[in-house]
Amino acid sequence: MKSKKILCVLLALMLCSCKNNYGSVSTVNTEPEKVVLTFSWWGNDDRNEYTLEAIRRFEEKHPNIDVRCSYTEWSGYQVRNNVRMASGTEADVMLINFAWIDQYSPDGKGYYDIKRLSDVVDLSTIDEAMLDYGMKGIFLDAVPIAMNAQTIYINKSIYDSYGLGVPETWSDLLNAAQTMDGKNYPISMSAKSAWLFCIAYTEQACGRNIFDESGKLTFTEDDFRTMLEFYCLLINRKVMPQVEYAGDYTLEGGKTAGMMGWVSDAENFCKVAIENGADIVTAPYTGMAAGDPGHGWYIKPATMYAISDTTEHAAEAGLLLDYLVNSSDMAQLQGLEKGVPLSSNARTTLEGLGMLDGIQYDAFERMNEPAIINRMRPVMENGDVIDLFTDACNEVLFEKATSEEQAKMLYDEIKKITG
Repeated sequence: MKSKKILCVLLALMLCSCKNNYGSVSTVNTEPEKVVLTFSWWGNDDRNEYTLEAIRRFEEKHPNIDVRCSYTEWSGYQVRNNVRMASGTEADVMLINFAWIDQYSPDGKGYYDIKRLSDVVDLSTIDEAMLDYGMKGIFLDAVPIAMNAQTIYINKSIYDSYGLGVPETWSDLLNAAQTMDGKNYPISMSAKSAWLFCIAYTEQACGRNIFDESGKLTFTEDDFRTMLEFYCLLINRKVMPQVEYAGDYTLEGGKTAGMMGWVSDAENFCKVAIENGADIVTAPYTGMAAGDPGHGWYIKPATMYAISDTTEHAAEAGLLLDYLVNSSDMAQLQGLEKGVPLSSNARTTLEGLGMLDGIQYDAFERMNEPAIINRMRPVMENGDVIDLFTDACNEVLFEKATSEEQAKMLYDEIKKITG
């Protein structure tokens, strides 16, 4: 009898403890736990603005997820990313560069394997050949957003004024420089673009790739001598300004009749010039003969999304990544700013809105024309390698060293870097 009284008291206490403020018995709390995700990217003000709006919409759809954003311009982001990856404090979801997979995930375990999130990330919207760019061994370290290649943009209005056609060959560019006679440059480009431009020429001239599939150097000292002497020829013949002054020779300024840069940056390069009435077109990938661009041109993901391997909220991070890649909201807000999206869902949205046009889309179509475009090796974007090449070019250009001496230096140093 005594035990029954004790049981009744315990039941009463349990019921009292389960009562809410209204005196009714409450059930187990079904409210989802609030999850905080961090998300980082680089970009200009326009990218920041539309990305923040996309995050606002994502949070509306997922009220249990709070996304904390971190963003800056490219150089600051790169420096900060180095620190965060080294200290394990990177964002849950992050925009990354293609080369960083090799740098931070040599064994494939530096980022979260996104294949494990196939229940929340729809990977079927992206062709497997494109997804392969995000693979490291058996791990899917990142999802590519769009593809990218160095492409030449020509102010046809200026070329027409000299009676010149759109350049297709290396000789066309040299002849254009002779005709323009210093009044305009046929083309201008940054240090990275010049490095890749000279690689294209040298690969066509020597008949081999600069690196093999594993990233090992295959160029010889003679090949690097060809590269250096070609760069100096371009400067001395006034085909292009020195790369250090490329910022003063943009399409919008009218001093240059052409520019080389990424497909994903086409709008940035060309918008003002087009608004001012210039007829801007993409040129064929330069080759030894018209109609035959040869090899030496490379393609890579424009940008990629990755998830931290230390995230405590992998499923929610996957939801955010899927939204950024596949949602109609993000597709509409982003447009072609990062390039033509690889996601079939995103492209369907843009096609329905009539947004698959303009110079950015023209550059995308040009990139997809030649079957000879090769897969870029991450080492080709190694900043130390590009700096070595630029410094060697200047040593030869200003006659501080011979092309043979600097070619040997380049060969030796790049071989050390690539192993």
